[in-house]
Amino acid sequence: MISRRDFFKGAGAVAVSAAAVSKAGAATLPEAMTMDNADTHVPPLPSNGRPFNPVVTLNGWSLPWRMNNGVKEFHLIAEPVVREMAPGMKANLWGYNGQSPGPTIEVVEGDRVRIFVTNKLPEHTSVHWHGQRLPNGMDGVTGLTQPGIAPGKTFVYEFVARRPGTFMYHPHADEMTQMAMGMMGFWVTHPKDHTQFAVDRDFVFLLNAYDIDPGSYTPKTNTMLDFNLWTFNSRVFPGIDSMPVRQGDKVRIRVGNLTMTNHPVHIHGHEFFVTGTDGGWTPPASRWPEVTTDIAVGQMRAIEFVATDPGDWAFHCHKSHHTMNAMGHNVPTMIGVDHRGIAEKINKIVPEYMTMGDKGGAMGGMQMALPENTLPMMTGEGPFGGVDMGGMFTVVKVRKDQKRGDYTDPGWYKHPPGTQAYEWTGALPEPARKYTAGGQSMPALNPPDVELTVRKPSGHSGH
Repeated sequence: MISRRDFFKGAGAVAVSAAAVSKAGAATLPEAMTMDNADTHVPPLPSNGRPFNPVVTLNGWSLPWRMNNGVKEFHLIAEPVVREMAPGMKANLWGYNGQSPGPTIEVVEGDRVRIFVTNKLPEHTSVHWHGQRLPNGMDGVTGLTQPGIAPGKTFVYEFVARRPGTFMYHPHADEMTQMAMGMMGFWVTHPKDHTQFAVDRDFVFLLNAYDIDPGSYTPKTNTMLDFNLWTFNSRVFPGIDSMPVRQGDKVRIRVGNLTMTNHPVHIHGHEFFVTGTDGGWTPPASRWPEVTTDIAVGQMRAIEFVATDPGDWAFHCHKSHHTMNAMGHNVPTMIGVDHRGIAEKINKIVPEYMTMGDKGGAMGGMQMALPENTLPMMTGEGPFGGVDMGGMFTVVKVRKDQKRGDYTDPGWYKHPPGTQAYEWTGALPEPARKYTAGGQSMPALNPPDVELTVRKPSGHSGH
């Protein structure tokens, strides 16, 4: 839930640059709102400032503001946070206002915006407003455009949101550590005309990645590529909320990438258009239909589609390792290896030992003991059993009877008769095969009587 803080508890708890505040024309800090859970919160319609259509941050929230003489004021707190990545696992991260990623900041094109940033980290920080047009001194690059914000100090950033679009914010200070620890957030600048670019559902979230050893709580910040937790808004499936929509809704999903690699984001059952980037809205004549769009490091993509077909449609990164949790990268492939003899010997010493990987990675209904504070590699239960996914995976739930503005999970889809795959127990047609004749490989639907010889690799004891 959102909680209110008294900023002035304890003398010196928040130190403010007097010069910066006087320039900003503010006598006191705006209230800093915090969030202490990872549920998706639907923001209310704005009660002050110009009207806009709020976005919904997946497993996150939008930061409230105050109006001060026509200026929209926000207060960001850079601080250590604890983020539940999924039930059963929490991580010690750095973020903003109680969460990582931090809250989404929503403004309107032409707004004068003032953001107070208080540093409660053990080292200096800054905030870069990724993709914004602003005065150079407000760009947030430590050492280049400003001194770092020292621990216990507050800096003020002030500029006009000059163009509508989707942006991000993150530090440009000890960036390798601070971003690896989860310091990032979304920024949405809505158009002056709130009917322009309007959709029925507008979701936003960030892609981020962590390397957290099983049993530990803090990411390894020196990792470059071998991450073991790939997340939507610092949540992994099955801890990621679904995206419920009404059949016929025009849906927009804005995704920002602040990981160390690209992510081909894919939706099932629908095709979409890429309608926005960090640089703005794409011209309609430049768009083409896709079911997957690749989002490079530091980029944002806004996709749009009409939810025509009801069902539970998967939405995920198409890199297979990115839909896994707590994945070890130094594990040998054991498919086809006969473990029986060695397994019997190990079981005499370790009674709970389980043979793994000889038939593939799926565990079926088997459960094995896990270290403290970690997650199974593939987890989550669906209506028909285990969903062999984790990480960057969620479900777009399209329902005919989902009310407008209703973001509650409608449960699992009930398939109409005759519309679901089923087991076949009747006679099967002869499968088409390739056969070899005269040293040439030839396709054949009904090959002649040719004796086929299946050769086993030397030393292989398979059946």
